[in-house]
Amino acid sequence: MRLRAALQRTTGKSLLILATCLLSLVVLLLVLPCVLVRMTSCTATRYSPDKSFTEAQKQDFAFWLGNADDPLPPPDYLIDDPRRVDKWYWRNPLHNFTFYVIGVADKPFERFGICPSHTFNPAGGWNWCVTRYGSVELPFISYEQGKFQTYFGWRDRGNFGIKLNL
Repeated sequence: MRLRAALQRTTGKSLLILATCLLSLVVLLLVLPCVLVRMTSCTATRYSPDKSFTEAQKQDFAFWLGNADDPLPPPDYLIDDPRRVDKWYWRNPLHNFTFYVIGVADKPFERFGICPSHTFNPAGGWNWCVTRYGSVELPFISYEQGKFQTYFGWRDRGNFGIKLNL
């Protein structure tokens, strides 16, 4: 009985420590690019949207699940597969959500950083950028070394994304 109580207390503390570490990591990923952009000499890139959506569209859950940029697969995608359209949809079911609901791809914005027009630094290694829409700054950080690739934040087209390839 005492052992079970001790394990429950330990498990609860471990979960609290894990949650605190994860929250600290997220805060670091959100703050670090903004600090680094201010500390280093960075280039800037301006973007103008080619699409526009109303707030009513963005509040519609069905819109979140669509793909306004590529609603149908390209001709060379799974040519002989009868379920190619379904597979294209499930390839990225939250496209509109990441680009237009939490992203700024439909708004004019500026991007500052090491390589603002790229997701990864073409020379390899770190890339950090900040997407500025009005007074809002949206962070981005990425790293690439060999086959290892990771990123977190608002990418070069204004969409939010997370990636980890080992």
